[in-house]
Amino acid sequence: MSTDTAASTTGTKVPPRLKTRYAEEIAPALREQFKHDNVMQVPRLVKVVVNMGVGEAARDSKLIDGAVRDLTLITGQRPAITKARKSIAQFKLREGMPIGAHVTLRGDRMWEFLDRLVSLALPRIRDFRGLSPKQFDGRGNYTFGLDEQSMFHEIDQDKIDRVRGMDITVVTTATSDDEGRALLRLLGFPFREN
Repeated sequence: MSTDTAASTTGTKVPPRLKTRYAEEIAPALREQFKHDNVMQVPRLVKVVVNMGVGEAARDSKLIDGAVRDLTLITGQRPAITKARKSIAQFKLREGMPIGAHVTLRGDRMWEFLDRLVSLALPRIRDFRGLSPKQFDGRGNYTFGLDEQSMFHEIDQDKIDRVRGMDITVVTTATSDDEGRALLRLLGFPFREN
């Protein structure tokens, strides 16, 4: 009997694979590498924010539905719709119009999403040479963009109405970019060597 069926019959929940690896291997390695006295000083993940901007929704409000559907399939959580804060005449934009969608993932959903992103989605990108190691914000948080949603297995290739990109922000408790980079590298993020 596999661990999944054993867990489902007894009612106990199996923790995400990446979360278990973090607790058993990555956290002790980071504590030793950065010589932290306290366990709480070791950098860890706080949340992952997936944002999809749909600027064309200012002209055609039905386009936001496709973005909401894609984000729901990719993250397993219903996104919040981002609305315009102020009107801009040049963009034919009015205050309150929907212009995007975003999802904030925490807990087990965050760990499972990152595991799928690193092990399944990123390797499917054509001509992928690694993520840029320079996109940290100075406080250990990392933001990167993806050009299309088709790299995720959850998206059916035949049902894509248009190609949509997205921004993914990984928020950590790291105090510096070096700590954040070390954490994400140990989690399996493929940074390219510059």
